[in-house]
This record gives sequence, C-alpha cells and structure tokens, in this order.
Amino acid sequence: MTTQQPPTLEDVARVAGVSRATVSRVVNGVRNVDPRLRETVERAIAETGYVPNQAARSLVNRRTATVAVVVSEPDRHIGQEEFGGGVFGDPFFGRVLDGALAELRPHGLHPLLMVVDSDDERAKLVGKLRQENVGGVLMISLHGTDPLPRMLTEAGMPTALFARPTRPAPVCWVDVAHQDGARLAADRLVARGCRHVATIAGPGDTAAGQDRLAGFRDAMARHGHAYVAVAEGNFTQFGGEQAMERLLAEEPGLDGLFVANDLMAYGALSVLRDGGRRVPDDVAVIGFDDSPAALTCRPRLTTVRQPVEDMGAAMVRMVLDRMADPDLRAVSRVFDPILIERDSG
Repeated sequence: MTTQQPPTLEDVARVAGVSRATVSRVVNGVRNVDPRLRETVERAIAETGYVPNQAARSLVNRRTATVAVVVSEPDRHIGQEEFGGGVFGDPFFGRVLDGALAELRPHGLHPLLMVVDSDDERAKLVGKLRQENVGGVLMISLHGTDPLPRMLTEAGMPTALFARPTRPAPVCWVDVAHQDGARLAADRLVARGCRHVATIAGPGDTAAGQDRLAGFRDAMARHGHAYVAVAEGNFTQFGGEQAMERLLAEEPGLDGLFVANDLMAYGALSVLRDGGRRVPDDVAVIGFDDSPAALTCRPRLTTVRQPVEDMGAAMVRMVLDRMADPDLRAVSRVFDPILIERDSG
C-alpha cells in the first residue's frame, strides 16, 4: 500500500499554469499580485487540496521582523591607523542609514547593525544572522574582494549591496555611474582652463576606485590630455593628505585636481593651503560624493553628487521584495551623478 504524498507548491503551480514563485507570493499574502492571478491560484489550491505549511510561514513571518545592516571592513592589524575609522569615518555611511531607515519605518522593521572586520567573523556571520532571526541584509563593504556577498546568497539570505561587487555574485546591488561622474569632473576642470591636471584615486581594490579613475582618464584623454598624474588614497582625510603631498612632489605645477571622494579632498585642500596654493586660483579642486565634508571645506567643495539616501532606500526595497518572494532574481540599479558647483573649482 502506497501513501499518497500531500500536494506541493509545484502541483498548485502546474494546475494554475503559473510559476512556483507566483504561488508562493499568493500563499504568503504578498499584496502586489494581480487579482486575476490570485484568483487563479486560489482555485488551484482548492482543486489540489494544498495546505500551506503553517510552521514554515511562521518562521518566515518571524524572520521578517529584522533587517541587518552589515558593515564589512578589511582585516584590522595593529598599526593600521591610516584607515581612520574605516566606514564609520566616512559621512556617507550615515546617509546610507538615513535612506534605509526612511524606507524601513513604514514596514515596522528595525535594523540590526553588525560589524565584521576579520575573516573569522565573516565565516561566523551567517549563523549569527539566523540566531537573530534576520530576514534580510543591507551590506556595506570597503573592499571589492569581500567573500560575504557570495556567502550570503549561497545561504539563501536576501541581500542588497551598496556598490557593485567586483567578484561576480547573484546578489542585488545599487551603485552610482562612477565613470560618468568622473567625466563631469574632467569636463569641469578643462572648461576652467586647467592644463596640468592630476587625480587622487580611490583604492584599486574597490569598484568605485577603479571606475572613477578609468572615467577620469578616459575623459581627459578625449580632451587631449595624454597623461594624468595619479596618487592613490584610501578614501580617508589622512589618505588625501598623503596623496596630495606625493602629487605636489611629482607635479609641482599642477593646476587642476580631481579627488575620488570628499574626505580625501578635505585632506588635499589642507595640504594645498599649507603649501601656499590658492584654491581655486592656483589649483582647482573637485571631489566626489557631495558629503557633509564638502560644505565644511574652505573653500566649499565643488563635487560630484551621488544620491546616497535614495540608494539606501532602494536597497531596502530590493531586500523586502526578496523576503516576500525568495525566487525573485537578483537586480541592480545604477543612479546618475550630478555636478554640484561651489567654490573650489
């Protein structure tokens, strides 16, 4: 005697003529399902006698009470003060959180902040997320070789990244069009008549650092500048100071400077000021981000704005969609940059 197996989601999907994902969305009460599709699925549920797994639905509902904001930093070593506090030293982090919180509040969700700065902590993270009944992850990372995006997706954790991953992974992400932003900076410097242009680039192991440098070099080449002096920084104020000192030693006659983020531009401006260089009269300076640092600079910083708050909100929507329907494919969204003209260039 054989025991008949209870009907499954696949059986309902076959009878209804829809995907398994659509059946899952109806069963879990997702609101943005076409009413006609919902009715078709409900008829198929009645016809097959499918009974939702209430224990599994309870687990889903319990997990969706929390969304984690995971900050993954490079491994820490004694003596590496040059990172200047890592992601927390950069004002863009607060802007990401502001955007995410504005999107989470209407859903009654509360973020759980988790920071990992070693390979050992990254290896244990998935287990910790499950212990905390986390339903989805908003991830911010300082380095492009971070293994966490793939670890999270392999664990089935709905995840969205701030910035395109340099290691391919089927994970959602948001970013700004870095190369387009760098071209805006190049066009501005050339329009001002700058002839000896240099750049302070971001870390070479980050997508932002690579793309902003590539976009700036390409735009300057199109304007006839075959060579652009480059000094790499680490996205901190101190890194900008060090890079500016190296550039002045190499190119003392520079009259135009693109800096890959506002914090480094802040540091570069202090070195130029200490060296007796007037900004923008002697050296025009353009940053990237339009962070609060751009307004505290003296002179106020001309910079390329990325809409960080909107990007943080978009990450939340990506994660919530996949918490409701785990079968949705990974998506990306790239935002357009805008040049904000102030006093430095």
